[in-house]
Amino acid sequence: MAISMSEAAAQRARTFLEQRGKGVGIRLGVKTTGCSGLAYVMEFVDSIEDSDTVIEDKGVNIIIDGKSLVYLDGTEIDFVKEGLNEGFEFRNPNAKGECGCGESFNV
Repeated sequence: MAISMSEAAAQRARTFLEQRGKGVGIRLGVKTTGCSGLAYVMEFVDSIEDSDTVIEDKGVNIIIDGKSLVYLDGTEIDFVKEGLNEGFEFRNPNAKGECGCGESFNV
């Protein structure tokens, strides 16, 4: 199982965790939503569950629940800035298509 982060994404995640003042990492998951079926979810994690998979990359713990792992294996997380917009971007080799707005994907 492989999930990775670009240096820009790792730096941004470390900064968010430092500013927050607590947490063991970030959770990456998927939820059913949107016009294509699945959407990415990222949130802070304060404790790790027994059923979680933890992948450490560039000093950041990426925590993934078992149901999401099958959809996320091989994903690279990047952090991009374009003009006034900035955010995390996901390069997921499992995604077969995305909706027009880019908020959801299907496998």
